[in-house]
Order: sequence, then structure tokens, then C-alpha cells
Amino acid sequence: MIHKFSTIVLGLFLAVPIYAQLPNSDLVKRVLIAPESVFKLFREAEMNPVNHELTAVERAKVEKAFAILPPLYQKILKGHLHSISFMDNMPNTALTSPVESSDSIQLFNITFRAGILNETISEWATQKEYTCYDRSANPDLTISIEAGTLDALQYVLLHEATHVLDAVLNVTPHPEERGALVEPTPYTKGIWYKMNVPTEPFIDSLLEKTRFRSGKTVPIALAPEIYKALRKTPFASLYGMASWFEDLAELLTIYHLTQKMNQPFRVVVKKDNLELSNFEPMKNKRVKKRLRQLAVFYKS
Repeated sequence: MIHKFSTIVLGLFLAVPIYAQLPNSDLVKRVLIAPESVFKLFREAEMNPVNHELTAVERAKVEKAFAILPPLYQKILKGHLHSISFMDNMPNTALTSPVESSDSIQLFNITFRAGILNETISEWATQKEYTCYDRSANPDLTISIEAGTLDALQYVLLHEATHVLDAVLNVTPHPEERGALVEPTPYTKGIWYKMNVPTEPFIDSLLEKTRFRSGKTVPIALAPEIYKALRKTPFASLYGMASWFEDLAELLTIYHLTQKMNQPFRVVVKKDNLELSNFEPMKNKRVKKRLRQLAVFYKS
């Protein structure tokens, strides 16, 4: 998923891409070492990731991940994706960041934690969900995300690529400052007050305590109530509540996974193998009401 670093580097972007600037149309061949600016970002945070060289098997997984992207994604990425990179010892899943260019074209690098190449969507998403909770007082409670056995990279690349398309198409506003009040777009109107503040009807005191709203974990005993509260919102996941950028990327990715690729996506809370609660975003009427806003991503 996109790391918090990348939510602060999205600025004003060119609305009409010029594809001739990147002559290599094969997206898979854009696997390169991450730009120095990305390494610097991690070093300044006292982290030390290193470049990961893809094996033949891993490169085949990258090819599959690009292949599942909708046609418009393929087209826009050819004009705006400078490179993708993989790192070992990277603390987060993925980072989308701008790359300086000699002209006005906005280019991006997407850097991935190489470990996701060996994970399924279900495995990766489950571990991510666990980062929201403290299990110490209730080790008998478990959370799983049932999302099929496809490669995690397919989910994460689609999510990150959505950030690039959002930057190009301006589906969400891109304010210069996080706390700015800006004119909403059709996608954010009525849902978001500011970039990372939902409108009043969708602010819930319990959800505000969760990791992607507060930065802190909560006891896992609260999980059934948390997903009950999430069902009363238009958000497809807890991570989607982090900002309108993540809201869009999560909604599009889960929609594409379930409705276009016929895969499941269901969060399940269990105690001693007995299901206590579940959350299935594509069955939520508030989520489904927003799906028409995704049509822009499926234009040819």
C-alpha cells in the first residue's frame, strides 16, 4: 500500500499525458533501481533498505500484475510511470513518489517491498489488518481477510497505479497543504471535508481511534464493533479512511478484484474458530452507491 510519505508529495499534475516522452512502451522493462531521492527519504527516517534484483520467477509475477490492469491504466502508465523498483528491508509495502524530469511531464516511481512477491493477497492483507490491533489481552481472537490466492503484487500495483491515475485525472483534489479546504470533486463531495477528515456523518468515535486515523493500535476485542461501525460508512476498508487518496485507491482495487476478477474480499473476526463478525465492502450499500464514480478508470 501507499505509505504516508507518498500522501504528502502529490501536488499539481498534468491533465493530458504526452506518451512520446517515454519511448519504451513495455512497462515490465521499467524495473529499475529506485531513484536516489527515494533512498534518501528512507535514510532520513533512519531506515536502510537495499535494492532487490528480481529473479525470473519474480519478473513473471510482475508481468502478471501489469497484465491485470485496465486498458486506461496501461495507457496512462506508459506516459507517466518512470520506473518501478523493489527493495529488501523496506518497512512499508509500497511508495509512489514523483521523479524529476527535464520537461513538464509528471513522472512517478513506484517502489515495492520485495517480500510481497512471495505473498498472496490474503496473506498480505491479513497481516496488514493485524497491524491495527493489539492482541495481547485476547490471543484467542483472530482476524483474516479472505481475498483469494492471487499474488499480493497484483493488488498492490493496482492500488499504487490508481494513485498515479488520480494525479493525472484529478479524481480527488490535490491540495498543496494537508489541512487546506479546497473545492471537492464529484468523488469526494459529501464524503470528505478535508484531505484526511471525513464529513461529519462519517466521523465515528470508535473508528477515529483506529490506526489509520489515529496512528495507534486498539485492543482486538473491539474488532467486531469496529467493522460494525465501518459498515455504516462509505469506505471500503479501514485503510481507506486514512485520506481521500487512499479511499479512492482502496475502493477501486477492491472493486476490480471482486467485480472484474471474481475474487473474494471479506474481513472475518473469529474467536476459537467461531465467526463473531465480518465485513464485506462490496455488499455495503453505501460503498456500492459510490461505484459509479469509478467509471472514469474504465474508459478506453
